[in-house]
Amino acid sequence: MRLDKFLKISRLIKRRTLAKEIADQGRININGIPGKAATKVDVGDELMIQFGQKILTIEVKSLRENVKKDEAATLYEIKKEEPVKQ
Repeated sequence: MRLDKFLKISRLIKRRTLAKEIADQGRININGIPGKAATKVDVGDELMIQFGQKILTIEVKSLRENVKKDEAATLYEIKKEEPVKQ
């Protein structure tokens, strides 16, 4: 599944276009490698996403095409949440 689509379906980022912009800015790493919007995401991958003043590290647990809002959090597990080091 594409990175931007996973971020939207998992509801980590509200819109796919916004997910694409963030990925293209180099603010998302997949297993330590900078990811683009079209980068393929697999189960077990570790994503590090920089949101403003915090960095969120998650592990992909499941990939599904459609998911209900209350089930979206089951697609990933939060490993670490830390402030951006300046």
